[in-house]
Amino acid sequence: MSAESGISTFRDSNGLWEEYRVEDVATPEAFVKNPELVLEFYNQRRKQLLESKPNGGHYGLVELEKRFDVQIITQNVDDLHERAGSSNVLHLHGELMKACAVDDLKTVYELSAENPDMHVGDTDARGKQLRPFIVWFGEPVPMIMQAAEMVEKADICVVIGTSLQVYPAAGLLNYVRGGVPIFLIDPKPVPTFAHDVRIIKTGATDGVRQLALMLHDYE
Repeated sequence: MSAESGISTFRDSNGLWEEYRVEDVATPEAFVKNPELVLEFYNQRRKQLLESKPNGGHYGLVELEKRFDVQIITQNVDDLHERAGSSNVLHLHGELMKACAVDDLKTVYELSAENPDMHVGDTDARGKQLRPFIVWFGEPVPMIMQAAEMVEKADICVVIGTSLQVYPAAGLLNYVRGGVPIFLIDPKPVPTFAHDVRIIKTGATDGVRQLALMLHDYE
């Protein structure tokens, strides 16, 4: 969804996992082993985010709110949906511009654009080290059941720019009710398994534009 905004993806060629091993920067064990590396990795992600802007796909979803009750479930940790103006955004994997304490993942602290970096020694009021408010590999996804309930109630399901390889998020398609149309926007082939999916084979900006035209039949 955010690739057209210049945000590095993780699983594409030249994606972040080609530069870094997931075990080194995106697990609780990595943070214990080398917190400096992990914090710097996310400092760089924040720097990139602050230099980026929402793309036409983000704004296209905002326009669809004028016609539909649009509820967004995102695996992205950026805030581009919110900056574009989307009203209902659920972040499955956390948020890059937020922090939490290592022993309290529910109490969240906002990071400012003026001072976005995190360092070893940054603590909460109790003296506990702060960490990125990110759901790392091996950690539970707290919002997954709320997301599943949203999908179960949906009259239309749209999948934009995800590999459908990361679980439990990829399993949300299993909660789509029978007969509910599913649209998938992605320029690359994406495995959809047994689901009947209408493919829009292009990027987010053009894909959401095409989707808006196709949704006239559902108004």
